[in-house]
Amino acid sequence: MDDKSPLLAERRLILAIAAVGGLISPLAFAPLGWSWVALLSPAILFAVVARAPRRLGLLAGYVYGVSYFAAGGHWIWFSVGEFGGGPLVATVFCIVLALLFGLIIWLVVLVWWYLRPRHEALAVLIALPAAWLLLEWVRSWLFTGTTWLQLGYSQTDSWLVGYAPVIGALGISLLLLMMAAALAWAALRRRRAVSVGVLGAMLSVYLLGALLDRPWTEPSAEPLRIALLQGNIPQDEKWEPEQRADTMALYRRLTHRHWGVDAIIWPETAVPAFYHQVLDDYLLPLAEEAEHFGTDLLIGVPALDRDTGRVFNSVLSLGSSIDFYHKRHLVPFGEYVPFREAFGSLLDVFGAPISDFSPGWHSNTLRIGDHPVAVSICYEITFAGEVREFLPEAELLVNVSNDAWFGNSIGPHQHFQMARMRAIETGRPLLRSTNTGITAAVDARGQVIARAPQFSVDVVVADVAPHRGVTPYTRLGDAPVLAVLTLMLLGSAVLRWVQRKR
Repeated sequence: MDDKSPLLAERRLILAIAAVGGLISPLAFAPLGWSWVALLSPAILFAVVARAPRRLGLLAGYVYGVSYFAAGGHWIWFSVGEFGGGPLVATVFCIVLALLFGLIIWLVVLVWWYLRPRHEALAVLIALPAAWLLLEWVRSWLFTGTTWLQLGYSQTDSWLVGYAPVIGALGISLLLLMMAAALAWAALRRRRAVSVGVLGAMLSVYLLGALLDRPWTEPSAEPLRIALLQGNIPQDEKWEPEQRADTMALYRRLTHRHWGVDAIIWPETAVPAFYHQVLDDYLLPLAEEAEHFGTDLLIGVPALDRDTGRVFNSVLSLGSSIDFYHKRHLVPFGEYVPFREAFGSLLDVFGAPISDFSPGWHSNTLRIGDHPVAVSICYEITFAGEVREFLPEAELLVNVSNDAWFGNSIGPHQHFQMARMRAIETGRPLLRSTNTGITAAVDARGQVIARAPQFSVDVVVADVAPHRGVTPYTRLGDAPVLAVLTLMLLGSAVLRWVQRKR
């Protein structure tokens, strides 16, 4: 028993270190933005699993993963607890979600064990980052995809953001992971020469990022004056029939104050009624005024196809043109309930809608004056590939959202940070209108021009120039990073196979 006690204490220490490594991960992202934590957190995991036995390494990976996603994604509690089944259901749901997402890092360690060469340096420096990035890429599209807490997004305000127009957020994740692996390797080797070499290499990566941070696109016209509305309608009142008139009157009043600007943008589902229900008495008079003042309106409004019964989460363009953009990438449980036919209304406790939205099918641009605009609704902006489908035609990015679901949590800040990354990757200014925040105008290099305080009725007015041109990332997307990832995975697998044959 005495012989086992030191081993048990060491095991507990390793698991505690792994848990701490995961728990600190949200510090790297907005609102705190301690970008260096995105190096430290995975470095802790890599150092732990590199020397741990297989079972302990897998368990440490799982503990790290549960902590990582529980700490970074706890904001989901607000939508379920406040607008779904209540605090108890929200707590259980978030615990289950963290336990499930923890399997992602467990799989990272498992994949690494199957890939790792026997040479420890290659196992840590190549195979571990490759295994993490593989799982980060897979989860970005599997089961409709989730891009939250991908490491690259943490660097919007560090020197590494200079790489975004070249290799995108996924490429920045790869750089972070390789530097984190180098830190772990230096900690394991405990040699001055290794540490100095690692720090020198990391400094070179950061300096190159600073050199790449330059304009990749250019203005295509004089700046446009844009007004972004923030109505601050409480989520629990938003769809109440008795509140509809007040909500619509508020947005109309805010709009009237800014006639004459080039465009006025309303948040996601700002109009709490179907398009056809308010067309004659509300939207057509707005369209006439918009034409009179030379102002384009982009309005978030749900649309019902009365022939098919399908419901769309849409943005309506009124003014120089009349057109719709229907949201294509819907949020599970937020906009539709998976397996509703099998489970009926049982899953509505998660805050799901009473009826499901249908996905749109076309990445059509809308227009502000003569300028094509790439519209995304809510978390569509977090999927780089979907935004790239509008380019290079689109000269501006517009994102409308309603983050009232997530209260005063870190969720809206993370969402805005990811939206800023799209502006940097594409070299396009971003105009973002939300119900409760974060409403802001962002330039083509991701810098915030103007921003409204959260949870206030406000209007952001900013002068933003449309941009043209193609960044390397717009042209190639994630293909170069995935090619490097493939080489890293194949190289590790082939080397391991050769070593086992010998």
